[in-house]
Amino acid sequence: MTVTADERRARILQVVRDLGTVRVVDLATRLGIPAVTVRRDVAALADAGELARSHGSVSLPDSGPNARPGRHDRVIGMLVPTVGSYFDEVIAGARAAAATAGARLVLGIAAYEARDDRAQVERLLESGVDGLLLTPNWQPGDPTHHPDHHHWLAELPVPAVLVERKADPGSAAAELDAVGSDHRHGVLLALRHLAALGHDTVLLAARADTWTAHQVRTGYAEAVHLLGLRTRPVIDMHRPGTPAGVPDPEWVAQQIAEATADGVRAVLVHNDQDAIQLPPLLRTRGLRVPEDVALISYDDVFAALAAPPLTAVAPPKKSVGAAALELLLRRLDGGSGLPAYHVELLPTLKVRTSCGGDGGA
Repeated sequence: MTVTADERRARILQVVRDLGTVRVVDLATRLGIPAVTVRRDVAALADAGELARSHGSVSLPDSGPNARPGRHDRVIGMLVPTVGSYFDEVIAGARAAAATAGARLVLGIAAYEARDDRAQVERLLESGVDGLLLTPNWQPGDPTHHPDHHHWLAELPVPAVLVERKADPGSAAAELDAVGSDHRHGVLLALRHLAALGHDTVLLAARADTWTAHQVRTGYAEAVHLLGLRTRPVIDMHRPGTPAGVPDPEWVAQQIAEATADGVRAVLVHNDQDAIQLPPLLRTRGLRVPEDVALISYDDVFAALAAPPLTAVAPPKKSVGAAALELLLRRLDGGSGLPAYHVELLPTLKVRTSCGGDGGA
């Protein structure tokens, strides 16, 4: 005989009444119900105010005047694809916001090449997190990014906010909260700056192996059209015939040098790690930055440390992390009654000395 959701939840409540505080994993074992189902039921009961959750355990809520669990009890899981670069600042923003709210942030890493988002999320759930900040390894054109593969995100037993990602319309995950940078606007800022300096053609040298790279490429095509610039093919950061995830700065420098023969004198490079290698490689080809080639980097993680310091598009990385954490806490406070939020924060342009005509910074 099939057990209904109401019957399962009644059994969960009875066990908690009998035992007091119970770990979610122990509830699943005692009731013979899959852990993911128990977590989903516990989340529904917590939203209804019938259970209180804390650190992977559940109990009956306090019946006193301050019955609502405080934010200081909350543990937030955060999944990112990498550390040591762009996402360090996103993590820092989320961590600072969590500390301000008295919550605790725990980190999981699902490397770009591993494609194990779901397994890492399961580990975070097993640790007892109350909510999730998620940056899945999505790439347009990748079969794992197909909307049919997003169903598990929509079925998570705790609230989740996508960070620097947004699900495709029609995807099962499209109604998840999402906070990210408007990278298309960031590219427009860069090209508008170069156009104001007199450039009618701007090259884009970009990776193709990350979500942000695809957003930058899309933004480039839109900005070129909007500003009436001459179109040029995008320079891939990897040499043809080599693995897509392995950039080749020598190859890129040669492509830029060849483009200067056609009068091109400006380039936008995604990302900083690649951009800072280009000025010395261009010098070996007789091209100086900024005298012969204006160069803008996208990310602003290391751009200020280049020689010369690079003008850079700076996504609001810390603010994205903080806004995502704060939105998740509001979701935990308000339950499922709030509308879904899709928030995009605007990048800024940090003007330094790599474009000529710049102010120093």
